[in-house]
Amino acid sequence: MTRLVRDFFEVEDRVSLDHMIELLSAVRERLPEGAEDAKVQMRGDDVFGRRLTVSYLRPQTAEEAARDARYGERDRLSIAA
Repeated sequence: MTRLVRDFFEVEDRVSLDHMIELLSAVRERLPEGAEDAKVQMRGDDVFGRRLTVSYLRPQTAEEAARDARYGERDRLSIAA
């Protein structure tokens, strides 16, 4: 079974509309094979600023799976203790 990982990137809050359209088009074209459920969301507040966040689900890479296998069991045991 392949795990899905939520991946995301953020766009600064002060960009022109044309630049935003170019960025979002480029992101859509570069989504990895198997990416699912891409969403755009506004995050932040008036104090720290706002950002557009694009997030999507993608299959876990072999490197990420190896890291999970190596450290995941140790983490699960520490939580159970």
